[in-house]
Amino acid sequence: MQSIVVIGSGNIGGALIGGILSSGVADSEHLTATDSSAARAEEISRKYGIRALVGGNREAAAVADVVIVAVKPPTVPHVLEEIRDALREDQILISVAAAFPIALIEKLVGKRMPVFRAMPNIPVVVSEGATGLAWNNVATADHRKFVESVFRAAGAVCAVEEDMMHAVTALSGSGPAYIYMIIEALIAGGLKMGLSHEVSTRLAEQTVLGAAKLVRETMLHPAVLKDRVTTPGGVTIAAIHELERHGLRAMLISAVETATKRSRELTQTLMTRFGSDLHA
Repeated sequence: MQSIVVIGSGNIGGALIGGILSSGVADSEHLTATDSSAARAEEISRKYGIRALVGGNREAAAVADVVIVAVKPPTVPHVLEEIRDALREDQILISVAAAFPIALIEKLVGKRMPVFRAMPNIPVVVSEGATGLAWNNVATADHRKFVESVFRAAGAVCAVEEDMMHAVTALSGSGPAYIYMIIEALIAGGLKMGLSHEVSTRLAEQTVLGAAKLVRETMLHPAVLKDRVTTPGGVTIAAIHELERHGLRAMLISAVETATKRSRELTQTLMTRFGSDLHA
């Protein structure tokens, strides 16, 4: 069994810890967490029964087979600098920081080792996440299989070319925020029409959950499923006409496009700041 350290035990890091343990990818004896907050480290230790250190990144990384860096992008360089001398070429290094490219990680680490870049989204906390995954040319098929198993423990995994990670970030990384806005609007619509807040909320969240599950389990195009609930002259087609009139589809497409461009900008900023001799 591979020994794993998760550096950074926030929402994503904590969710990965839970998924790793529940799936059997590692047990509590082979999993360590670190966090800058003593309170959070204590919470993680108590909740999952694992060793959780306050700081101690270098110590934990030195004895691990797999190092998962689950901190915010601006903090990644500081963490990599801290653990660089403890890293070995036979380890696997995984970053879940948005917009932080593999080339920059390789430069900061200064070792020829398997490096993976993952973009999980917030539903990993309920084991229904969506994760985009890219890797460098040192990673083998066995490395990829293992890393995929780590993230599959918390949801679905899609392998992509690294340049497509900007689109992954925009679609699934930011996507929950778009869906929350839709749920919020549906609740408001129910309230406007006289439903209670409790009923509106329950119907809206279950409608979104059920619709998504139907897409996944039937593997039918959403347009086909949409047509199945749209009858001539009915209620649904009247509502769809209103949504199309106000450009719902175009707005969501533009949201993904805009977020993709912003992700590229953030990567370029990181490259300029920490790796001026590299190219995004």
